[in-house]
Amino acid sequence: MLVRRPVEEVFEAFVDPSVTTRFWFTKSSGRLTAGTRVLWEWEMYGAAAQVDVQAIEPNQRIQIRWGDETSGFTQVEWTFKSRGEKETFVSVVNSGFQGDGDAVVAQALDSTGGFNMVLCALKALLEHGIELNVVADKAPDANVRPNE
Repeated sequence: MLVRRPVEEVFEAFVDPSVTTRFWFTKSSGRLTAGTRVLWEWEMYGAAAQVDVQAIEPNQRIQIRWGDETSGFTQVEWTFKSRGEKETFVSVVNSGFQGDGDAVVAQALDSTGGFNMVLCALKALLEHGIELNVVADKAPDANVRPNE
């Protein structure tokens, strides 16, 4: 996804939870730094994920491991490619899905859709200052706090 903002700003949006909570999860236990574990929460769904930050290369790459014992753990890697002073191309690779072929395909499709939604919300926020609320609105019937 091309984001028409400088690479430093786009990268910072993913490592700084004060920005990330405006387009993805609702709460974080801290900033992404290599070798740390943070907790991301989606309070509207009563969901959370432990995130092990495996690598941070400023303005270039973020690599995490996340998941749980039940569904398994996967790796996620974001890469940030500067395209001049005011454009950044962001790529996301989620790998390590587990199960039979159908389960792996289902997980990959869900991941692709989820990260596409996150990147679109990031783009709207950074380019236009709009908070789309797409993550909160994706599954309104799963919202554990529907009146908020």
